[in-house]
Amino acid sequence: MLDATNRSGGTATASPRAAATEFVVPVRPLRGAGLAARCSRAVLSPYARLSLLLALLAGAAACVLLFQPQRLLTHGWPPQLGGAAAAVVFGVAYGLCTVAFVPRPLLNLAAGALFGSQLGLATALAGTVLGAGVAFGLGRVLGQDALRPLLRGRWLKAADGQLSRHGFRSMLAARLFPGVPFWAANYCAAVSRMGWPAFLLATGLGSIPNTAAYAVAGARASAPTSPAFLLAMACIAVPALVGAVVAWRKRHHLRGC
Repeated sequence: MLDATNRSGGTATASPRAAATEFVVPVRPLRGAGLAARCSRAVLSPYARLSLLLALLAGAAACVLLFQPQRLLTHGWPPQLGGAAAAVVFGVAYGLCTVAFVPRPLLNLAAGALFGSQLGLATALAGTVLGAGVAFGLGRVLGQDALRPLLRGRWLKAADGQLSRHGFRSMLAARLFPGVPFWAANYCAAVSRMGWPAFLLATGLGSIPNTAAYAVAGARASAPTSPAFLLAMACIAVPALVGAVVAWRKRHHLRGC
């Protein structure tokens, strides 16, 4: 028998379970892999992405202060650019400037002064949708996860609920009435659960009246007494007044939310 043979000095045969136990070597996790995983989680954390968003916006604002795009109103467009190429370049620059908090009225006036009423309107609208899309994407990817848990105030919850449930009509109203800053509407929509199609479509449609008024005013700025210029200024002032009245009447509703 096997036990007798072992006691008598014969060749011992190990059982399969003993052999498996004898040759199993514990594998320890690599320290480098654990460190890389922790670094990856830290870099991709919501607050790290929010910090990146704030850094990007601060850098964009610094570039605007350095290059001063408002000089287009006084110095005009560079002579080496003209026609459709100038309109495309201006539209891209328009969008990037809106991400960096440059006021849209200034850019709309510049579009009208540089390209006229029709081409200026088309260029400004393209830049508006581009800038809104870039800001919405940045806010959605880099800021939504970190900012949504902070929505505890009644006004913030009311705005988030309105944008999340009625995204298209809420954003359309925000674009039609000039009381809401362009950048604020972009980032508030990004933090909410509004979808991309509703946001971009409402931005494009809702920005037409105000943008057209500023483009016409910029194109006719050399004749401030002309009927076109006066009508454009009226189209700017009346929606602003209506928006202020509506906001004043809705203040009690917002407080009660």
